[in-house]
Amino acid sequence: MITHPDKVLFPDDGITKGDVAAYYEAMAPVILPHLRGRPITMERYPSGIGAKGFWQKHVSKGFPSWLQRVEVPKKDGVVHHPVVTDTESLLWITNQNTITQHVWASRLPDLNYPDLCVFDLDPSNDDVAEVRAAAIGLRDLLEKVGLPSWVKTTGSKGFHIVVPLDGKTTMGTAARFANAVGALFVGLVPDKLTQEFSKVDRLGRIYMDTGRNGYSATFAAPYTIRAKRGAPVSAPCTWEELERGAVNPGSFTLRNMPERMATVGDVWGDLHRRGRSLQRAMDKVKEFL
Repeated sequence: MITHPDKVLFPDDGITKGDVAAYYEAMAPVILPHLRGRPITMERYPSGIGAKGFWQKHVSKGFPSWLQRVEVPKKDGVVHHPVVTDTESLLWITNQNTITQHVWASRLPDLNYPDLCVFDLDPSNDDVAEVRAAAIGLRDLLEKVGLPSWVKTTGSKGFHIVVPLDGKTTMGTAARFANAVGALFVGLVPDKLTQEFSKVDRLGRIYMDTGRNGYSATFAAPYTIRAKRGAPVSAPCTWEELERGAVNPGSFTLRNMPERMATVGDVWGDLHRRGRSLQRAMDKVKEFL
């Protein structure tokens, strides 16, 4: 049961907690395959996005015993992340005023072997054409090293490009590969791209963020809502849509996603059956560097 469904979580849009829950319930068949087995960090807004929210990793007292969780080691202790397994657990997390689910790139039973390698293109400005071109350029580079890639909007300013993995690559290897690809890509167009973490050092360039692949790192899950005006959704799209300029980072929202699903379905539906090894690709990247 969703408590206080009339609570307004998006004040500029009149979107309530009940609306958010209804979205996740309707989208559950599509979202759950992308969430299952992944440790989740909840981005919660008890007073709506107009007030400061917080991120919660650890499942504290008051969480139901039936909610699956995974114990993850950390410095000086452990974290018990919640794990979504079904519609009930997805809605329970939503009832905690969770807008966005942030997930690991790996799944249970072995979190040390990711099934995704994630690249996050984060622009310094609102030039959609520029970040769209960067996404297509990264796709082309990955193809040159033998890897097909998939794309989704972030629901913010950029795009996530992911490579499905076969589950035989360690997290450390995947992180090193992503960083090497990032360095190679930035080196091709250093006036447009950067790996500088500090915003002040980016000098208007697109940040090539490869840090989503390390231990305990997360990214916004496919089809999750972002805590921004308009309730944008981080939604999978096709390369063809990107190439013809039909999609920008904020194209999809809580309100238009149901129609999109009815029209095109889950364009990432078979992603996890396309996992690849990184071994040959890493060798090719080293040749280019």
